[in-house]
Amino acid sequence: MSATAFVGISGWRYPRWRGDFYPRGLPQRRELAYVGEHLRSVELNGSFYSLQRPASYRRWREEVPADFVFAVKGSRYVTHMLRLVGVHTALANFFASGVLALGPTLGPFLWQLPERVDFDPDVLDGFLSQLPRTTGAALELARQHDQRLDGRDWLEVEADMPLRHALEPRSASFSDPRAAEILRAHDVALVLADTAGRWPVFDALTADHVYVRLHGSTELYASGYAGPELDAWADRIRGWLDGTASTDGVPRDVYAYFDNDARGRAPHDAVALADRLR
Repeated sequence: MSATAFVGISGWRYPRWRGDFYPRGLPQRRELAYVGEHLRSVELNGSFYSLQRPASYRRWREEVPADFVFAVKGSRYVTHMLRLVGVHTALANFFASGVLALGPTLGPFLWQLPERVDFDPDVLDGFLSQLPRTTGAALELARQHDQRLDGRDWLEVEADMPLRHALEPRSASFSDPRAAEILRAHDVALVLADTAGRWPVFDALTADHVYVRLHGSTELYASGYAGPELDAWADRIRGWLDGTASTDGVPRDVYAYFDNDARGRAPHDAVALADRLR
């Protein structure tokens, strides 16, 4: 079984990148297409802050190659406000908002928790149990949206495809071995996040894929990755891809995203890592 590495960036609309990563004079409307020429994936961050429109998802899909993958960041209303409890309608609204319009470019969903959300086995298990595992299941959930999505929903799928999910906790309480066990039972990836020491590092394989977020090795959201650091990450990713880094020997797809965008390092580091994996 072969596995694939999807290396990308967290978002793409950064003024600082213009005239640096993006060539001077490149129209802003062409920036995502330019990313698609150099990388295989992007994390959609806007979906975290608010429900996006179906037209936006359709447009983004049209601007990238057919084998491009979008990771979609789950709604902060679910993770930060409701804190994973009583989320059925919020999840229905999220999946009705247009994410399914991404079609075959739809990749994993990222659910990022704030530091104040501690590990609770019942809450975690209950939340993960509600996450749809196929686009067909997501469609059924989306049909249960409330009136806020009336007239602006997207209730179509082109094919019933598997869906993947990843959880990025920031509370040290998730080091409890039961957290990894629950994630493993639901085949949800525990995000390996490099945060310059700001938040705990969780390094357990809990799914059929690996999800890595690189926020900066020495300065959160700002510092770049030196050549030896990128070499080390490339070696780790190769181990996951060929199965040598896991006790079960199973190859795993890897999604790795650079979020060190404050000084414009993210796209350059992403391209450098992707080049090492070619």
